[in-house]
Amino acid sequence: MAHLLSAERIELDYPTKRVFDAVTCGIDEGDRVGIVGRNGDGKSSLLSLLAGRLAPTGGKVTHRGGLRVGYLTQGDELADASVERAVFGARERFEWASNAAMRAVVDGLLRDVPLDRFTGGLSGGERRKVALAALLVGDWDVLALDEPTNHLDLAAVAWLAGHLKTRWPAVKGGLLLVTHDRWFLDEVVATTWEVHDGGVEPFAGGYAAYVLARVERDRRAATAEAKRRNLMRKELAWLRRGAPARTAKPRFRIEAANSLIADVPELRNPLQLRQMAIARLGRKVIDAVGAGFHYPDGQAVLHDVTWRIAPGERTGLLGPNGAGKSTLLGLLEGRLVPTAGRVTRGLTVRIGVLDQGDGELADIMDDLVREVVGRLKTVFVVEGKEVSPGQLLERLGFTPEHLSTRVSALSGGLRRRLQLLLVLAREPNVLLLDEPTNDVDTDMLTALEDLLDGWPGTVIVVSHDRYFVERVTDQQYAVAAGTLRHLPGGIDEYLALLDGAREPPPVAAPVRAASPANTDRTVRKQLAALETKVAKAGARVAGLEADLAVADGTDWVVLQELGGELDQARRDQGELEEAWLELAASLEK
Repeated sequence: MAHLLSAERIELDYPTKRVFDAVTCGIDEGDRVGIVGRNGDGKSSLLSLLAGRLAPTGGKVTHRGGLRVGYLTQGDELADASVERAVFGARERFEWASNAAMRAVVDGLLRDVPLDRFTGGLSGGERRKVALAALLVGDWDVLALDEPTNHLDLAAVAWLAGHLKTRWPAVKGGLLLVTHDRWFLDEVVATTWEVHDGGVEPFAGGYAAYVLARVERDRRAATAEAKRRNLMRKELAWLRRGAPARTAKPRFRIEAANSLIADVPELRNPLQLRQMAIARLGRKVIDAVGAGFHYPDGQAVLHDVTWRIAPGERTGLLGPNGAGKSTLLGLLEGRLVPTAGRVTRGLTVRIGVLDQGDGELADIMDDLVREVVGRLKTVFVVEGKEVSPGQLLERLGFTPEHLSTRVSALSGGLRRRLQLLLVLAREPNVLLLDEPTNDVDTDMLTALEDLLDGWPGTVIVVSHDRYFVERVTDQQYAVAAGTLRHLPGGIDEYLALLDGAREPPPVAAPVRAASPANTDRTVRKQLAALETKVAKAGARVAGLEADLAVADGTDWVVLQELGGELDQARRDQGELEEAWLELAASLEK
């Protein structure tokens, strides 16, 4: 394979630390490389060095003659111009519109962004799409992307993954990618570089293969980082048990993985957590019935939302930016009052909210972390065990050195985790997490997921991080067209729904208005069909309840499966009954 670029014994020094010490690496035609590591270890610096944007302190970086490198920073460098001008420069519309590759980028990223809008008025997610589009319409030999999925919704992330996989032939082009999005890594890259301790360590395969190799490395070296190793083994268990689609990849050595996780327990015990949650919450958590919300200007955001949230429920809320996910969280919390319907909360419910901002830290920015921790309660209960605030901080990735750091000097990821600690300190039994993965690297995400695994309460998550949603929640709902829709097929079903919604509606032949008599007969036929479905759903619930009653009480695998099936069957039954009642009411009008 032809060589594209290389770094030979490069060094990089900052005033307070040495970032790289004699690092040698390179990119050949066809390489697709993901760069991972902890915040502050040098991932973005390595990308900038290889792209030629940053000069090393020592050593050298060489590019093949005439190499074209496209570089995406974590921010954006958009001029205040129209979207079309920001993406295509001085090109006339007929020039880019006649180019299939350029049109594909516009269709994939800018379908919902008017080309005549000015960039200064765009949201963060829209600006990210424009910056990506401006880069991807170019002709590059190498793409160097720094956190390209930041601020993108799930549909845009899925499109970008597909684009990068097909942008070049298999043995052409080079990709360098820094991201904390683990699903994206597994979809796109064939090699993973871990940046740590001043060096770069390569692993064959995407994130799943990297996790396996890292566990093997840690076991062989018998490192003192026992906690970190255990988290990686737990992460591997998720990859093998909770994400079957990934296990089919040939680079994932299934036999080795099975031996490594043989003694790792299930990530969560849903029945046990549900029982603990009921003990803390009671049977009623939050009920939304026909809830709606519109702003004073009359703009409707949500309507007809009915959702009975159960103790111990772990749900992911999906939807494009602006669909109303954060508004729905506000209704559940009680910060917003529904303008239609009602939202009620159980008497014992205590809600903790992790929002997208860090305003909660504003009053403590000048405090040392140890001072903040010292003001908290002395004991927390996690996974049935008492832990101190310091131990909880350690679980969230803080080191002893961080305790002597002022909050204002913490990285974005550490501030995010301190914010979570303050939320947990109030001992909530319902957690509403709005984009909790912002500014958090893969190690931090793993620690957060491990903490949530043993947290005995109800968890509602809004996130565009597909891996995180699949990892910490047991079911997903979409906020679409202003209401709530259950997704039995998970994120794949959600993406399929989005694709269907983007298709132009079929052109139907004009029809005559139905007479009242014909409408009445049609409704009665639909009622009869629904009655049959309701009866079948009731029979299924009864059958599962009977199976659960006679099941072996010591077989947690069977109990978990039956419990999950029963919960879903009850939800399906409730939805069918509500549909029947609504249809029956229409006959009485």
